[in-house]
Amino acid sequence: MILPERLPTFDELPLKPGYPPHSAWGLFGDDDQVGTLNLLTPDRVAAASRLVRDGLVFALNWELELPDPPLFNRPALNHTINRRRQNVFDDIYDNFNTQSSSQWDGLTHYGHREFGFYNGVSEDQITGASGTRNGIEHWARRGIAGRGVLIDFQRFASAHGIAFNPGERYAISAEQLQAAADWQGLRFQTGDILLLRTGWIEWYDGLNGEQRRQIAQPGALQIAGLDQNEESLRFLWDNHFAAIGSDNPDFEAYPPQKDGQPGEMMHSTIIGLWGMPIGEMFQLDALATACAADQRYEFFFTSAPLNKLGGVASPPNALAIK
Repeated sequence: MILPERLPTFDELPLKPGYPPHSAWGLFGDDDQVGTLNLLTPDRVAAASRLVRDGLVFALNWELELPDPPLFNRPALNHTINRRRQNVFDDIYDNFNTQSSSQWDGLTHYGHREFGFYNGVSEDQITGASGTRNGIEHWARRGIAGRGVLIDFQRFASAHGIAFNPGERYAISAEQLQAAADWQGLRFQTGDILLLRTGWIEWYDGLNGEQRRQIAQPGALQIAGLDQNEESLRFLWDNHFAAIGSDNPDFEAYPPQKDGQPGEMMHSTIIGLWGMPIGEMFQLDALATACAADQRYEFFFTSAPLNKLGGVASPPNALAIK
């Protein structure tokens, strides 16, 4: 696939009359099933690999058993170890929901309510069988590798006296994200994989069992994350990130609101109209500590999603290497 010579700005979307407002459909071809991962060109991957200096590896998957109980009414994993014969074992994952812990949201996870899924794919084209569209296998077969960048909003907020609790709804503005990046000395590049640390996993680890059960109840969960508005979308698109991810369960502030009223998730635009992967519940605490220590908030990032035909989502199997 040949990338366009110049990527459109948010205000220049859509590319063609009749396409959904602010959609990037057709940017990488009308039949594309990869989305903004197309920005991870060989040159950008090679440049990102040269960010490795100390050989420090940070695994970003959280435990598959967490959160416990799972959020959003998702099921818990059952794990069975089978003895085959003496000193030989298999194990079986049963009731395995790929979005109950660390995850990539794939291109069939979240479509736009009015316009459907990325590049105009409809629900009846999502079958998991031969010919299915927008499955996670397209990401898996190309792999995800490039320059990862971290915005440690929790550390930024603490340093600047911003009252902030990862377990309460707090809408982080695009202006605040840019201010945090500037404070860290971080400059974005086209094709970056943006990781946002809110401190949510660290906060969750401090909860007792009853508190964990309470926030898993319908309607109880509140999350600090990116504000749902056009400024946030413009920030994400105009920086031309290849993918975005966070340590919280939603990337966005939750419950979703717009102008103080219940609103639509930005997932519908980010995934459904742009084809941009969203990562959730990435374990970023150790990586953030290392970035703060050497004041380098960039690293080589790799991820190998599950190669499952028609898969909707996947554990990221992600590494950050400094």
